[in-house]
Amino acid sequence: MAARETDQSVFVAPQNATQISLSFDDNRLASILFGQYGQNLALIERRLGVVANSRGNTVTIEGGRDACDQARRVLESLYDRLKRGDELVQGDVDGTIRLALSQGSLFDFDPAAARENFEEINLRKRRVRARTAAQDAYVRALKRHALVFATGPAGTGKTWLAVAHAVQLFERKEVDRIVLSRPAVEAGERLGFLPGDMREKVDPYLRPIYDALYDLMDARIVERALQTTEIEIAPLAFMRGRTLSNAAIILDEAQNTTAMQMKMLLTRLGENSRMVVTGDPSQVDLPSGQTSGLADAVRLLDGVEGIGHVSFSAADVIRHELVARIVAAYDREATKRRERRE
Repeated sequence: MAARETDQSVFVAPQNATQISLSFDDNRLASILFGQYGQNLALIERRLGVVANSRGNTVTIEGGRDACDQARRVLESLYDRLKRGDELVQGDVDGTIRLALSQGSLFDFDPAAARENFEEINLRKRRVRARTAAQDAYVRALKRHALVFATGPAGTGKTWLAVAHAVQLFERKEVDRIVLSRPAVEAGERLGFLPGDMREKVDPYLRPIYDALYDLMDARIVERALQTTEIEIAPLAFMRGRTLSNAAIILDEAQNTTAMQMKMLLTRLGENSRMVVTGDPSQVDLPSGQTSGLADAVRLLDGVEGIGHVSFSAADVIRHELVARIVAAYDREATKRRERRE
């Protein structure tokens, strides 16, 4: 792998600058580790404030002593992951960097060891591992509680991990079916102008759930389960009057439910069922002045035995790194507006 050119002019070596060199014994895995066109190294550079240059299976890191040590441990942790046969995507790189940053300059911190303690969801198609401390707490809550609320910004893995948990329960035959739902609230568009019947109108709103299913299960199994209704995807309004037994139930985008709708869904929980309710309280599309059922339920059910609540923040976003910055900027603006009102 050719050395990736780095703009050295933008790097100012700190007073305690040091340089370390790492070599990896498998050229193929080293190429994956560094990323296409060195994109993983570029992410490490931006996040840790170092300069990393690769040639073949060797990478040289230059920067502050603490930052270089963090970069080294991040690369070694990710390489160990590749040697175990795990896949490596940008979210994994970002999550490992977050672990290193969360420990500051503690030299006895080992991201690989910390990640080994993170909870996993083992599926037939793939193995899913929590990437951040908040995701780890979320997976643990999913395994421990019959009802879990997950709140926080987009890109934190709330829906994806909830679907993974439901798929695991389904594959282990701990539940007979999966029920996936979202409120059909119009976010600036009008459902009536979309073609087709009600199901066809609502399908675009449920696309993120479909995507998660096909990512976590074999496509043929998903299609068959949809046909036999072992996997049911329906708008929230279709849940009224039902008792959902032996099912894994997920309500996504729950911030757009009313208090009555939320109560209706929560009371559908039947024998041997598990329910996950996810949403972003900062993206409510309800009419002005109407209380979000998600916020209302989280407040009312706080501390109730058997119910878990995991709250994510902008620091937990695992999409493109810009997403976390965007979320943080909007959060700052919302805080300023609240302060002005007070």
